[in-house]
Amino acid sequence: MTTTTDASVVPTTGDAAGAPRRAGRVGSALLTAVMVVLLLVAAVVTVVPRLIGAVPLTVLSGSMEPTISAGDLVVVRPTDPADLRIGDVVTVQPVSDDPTLVTHRIVGVTHGSDGIAGFVTQGDANEHADEPVVPEQVMGRVVYTVPLVGHVTHGTWGPYVAAAVGVGLVVYGVVMVALPRRDREEVRDGARP
Repeated sequence: MTTTTDASVVPTTGDAAGAPRRAGRVGSALLTAVMVVLLLVAAVVTVVPRLIGAVPLTVLSGSMEPTISAGDLVVVRPTDPADLRIGDVVTVQPVSDDPTLVTHRIVGVTHGSDGIAGFVTQGDANEHADEPVVPEQVMGRVVYTVPLVGHVTHGTWGPYVAAAVGVGLVVYGVVMVALPRRDREEVRDGARP
């Protein structure tokens, strides 16, 4: 008498059968975590600033070290000059009608007969204060900073990186939907993972 056994329902012993499945699950979990982080960074850099009426700017120098480093991205929201205080980090246009912007901390406020006459700013890493600016030269207060992201958004290759991340997200989504999961097929065939 010969006994036959269906190999798909025989429990395997040892770790050899489960290792590829665990590796696949770990790989899938890591890829999912990377995609979630990328989506969160994209939201913090693009969506949130639009929702709060702010603009993201890339820091190009180390004048605000260690608080803000070159390559960090600062999100700046227009603020009423009357709401600004000493200690606030603001982005100013040092020379009116010049597109150059500087992000420094307010270290002094001057008052005139009509209220605030101007602000004195200084980089945290600088020894001397900047030339005073009038309220109209203040573009806004820094709401938050995203470390290192400015390296990607400011570089000439930034759009290519953004496009590659977008394509990667689409490919990941298609792969996750299109490819059947092995453990679901095994359960349908009567085997248990």
